[in-house]
Amino acid sequence: MRAMAATMEASPMKPLVHPAIEDVPLESILYALADPVRVALFVEILNQDGPSNCTRLVSVLEKPIPKSTLSLQMRILREAGLIRGERHGVEMRNSSRLEEVDARYPGLLLAIVTAHTIQVENKRKRSSRRGSRTAASRSET
Repeated sequence: MRAMAATMEASPMKPLVHPAIEDVPLESILYALADPVRVALFVEILNQDGPSNCTRLVSVLEKPIPKSTLSLQMRILREAGLIRGERHGVEMRNSSRLEEVDARYPGLLLAIVTAHTIQVENKRKRSSRRGSRTAASRSET
C-alpha cells in the first residue's frame, strides 16, 4: 500500500497547455467554438465571477456531461487559447482569456457569444411554443 502511495506522489501531473495568444490561429478558436457544447461551456465560464470549478459545469444546455467528455472539451478550449486552467488540489478552476483574445481578434468572441445567446433563446422559444401546443391539443381531446 505504501509503495502505491509513493508511486502516486512521485508521478507529476501532466502540465496544462496554455498557448501564447500570439500563437493562437483564428482557425483554432473557430474550431473550438464550432461545437455547441464547447461554446456553451465557454459562455458559462464567461458568465462566472472569477475562476470556475469544473464541477459547476457538469450540465450544459440542460444536458448532463460525463466527466471524461467535459475534460476533453475543456482541453480543446484551453489549447485554443480561450480559457486558462489552474489546478488547486484536486480541483481544476477555469477562467476566460477574453481580454487577451479580444486584443488579438477584436470583437470576434463577442460576436460568437452573442450569436450563441440568440440561438439558445430562439430554441427555448420554439420549444415552449411546441410544449404549449401539445398541452392545448391534449386538453381538446
